[in-house]
Amino acid sequence: MSSTPPEPATDADPPVIDLPIPPPGTMGPPVYYPRLRRECPLAKVRLPMGVTAWYATRYEDVRDLVADPRLIRPTINDWPPRPDRAAPDESGLTTMMELNGPPHAALRRALAEPFSVRSIRSRLPAIREAADRLLDEFAAGDRPGDLVKGFLERFPLLVMCELVGIPYEDRDYFLPKADAALGALVTLEEGRKVTSQLREYITALLEHKRREPADDVVTGLVHACERGALDTERVVNFGLSMLIAGYRTSTMFLADSALALLTEPGQYARLRDHRDLMPGAVEELLRYVPMMNGTVVLQAVEEIELHGRTIHAGDAVLPVHAAANRDERVFADGDRLDLCRADNPHLTFGRGAHNCIGAHLARAQMTVCLEALFDRFPNLHIPEGRHPTWDDASPAKAPLTLPVSW
Repeated sequence: MSSTPPEPATDADPPVIDLPIPPPGTMGPPVYYPRLRRECPLAKVRLPMGVTAWYATRYEDVRDLVADPRLIRPTINDWPPRPDRAAPDESGLTTMMELNGPPHAALRRALAEPFSVRSIRSRLPAIREAADRLLDEFAAGDRPGDLVKGFLERFPLLVMCELVGIPYEDRDYFLPKADAALGALVTLEEGRKVTSQLREYITALLEHKRREPADDVVTGLVHACERGALDTERVVNFGLSMLIAGYRTSTMFLADSALALLTEPGQYARLRDHRDLMPGAVEELLRYVPMMNGTVVLQAVEEIELHGRTIHAGDAVLPVHAAANRDERVFADGDRLDLCRADNPHLTFGRGAHNCIGAHLARAQMTVCLEALFDRFPNLHIPEGRHPTWDDASPAKAPLTLPVSW
């Protein structure tokens, strides 16, 4: 990857730069986001699989692009375009993010209640019980312990499984395949290979819920299919969404947030001792954590003019939420973690028709996670001489390990 910032763009055909990634051993963000926002807000980048994409870094551009109906999210089976594929492959790895129009609207209607503020609030005791149970197990282990493997990976997975109705005990089967699909920006062919296996798993789960219904989201969607409100393919799309994005992105956000609080001087103790700051602090952590460093790929279905350049139909566009969320035009001192930040219109959950349906759940998970850590480990810290480990090749950055003691 390029280690130097691109030259300022001076014409309608900017030079192609390598996909910006954070400095090694950090969550980021890439060091030259400010210069891109200032001098080349619509850059042309080269992705790991060899194709190019438009890279948008300003807040107003990202805000508009993520809600622009002229941009769709292609599946990993259908993008990059291949001459041997005549039509989109709906039977591939299609999640809610790639659905559009009436199918997408019907699925969101069916999910509105289980993912509502009221429904998530009713689940808070169960979410806290899950956190405490996992922390009991973590505390019984050795010191220092790995907070990622011991808690931050397991917690959102357990919460998601219990809410959605995916068996937690199946995790050793579906997690490696889901991770391969989530990493498809880097390992495209591997992501395509797991498509059929993930679809078969979700399809078998639907059949099980038909025979043995339970109090979970998947059972509710199966009933919606029986009423004719949904078709089975849409429920498969939802199941794939939960396996691929509903858990792993939460793990990454929690891990980066814990690391930020533990490494920014005094922040862990401040939030521990001033719980009234929690709602605003959660929003600030969602803004500050630059986990998605340009990994959301959209594709134009018609021409779009932006900053004097033409995005042609078929072009890929990367609206960089991590850069937008630190735009100095919107966020004063945006590179600083400010737990008291009042005006915080971050774009972490997107906007428009495809805004994240799990936003309320994500906020609840982060709140419960932090409160449980503060209560159980008030003196949590990273031991001297110990450091997180990272996958520095991935643009989506979160620590693979986080050594802590208490």
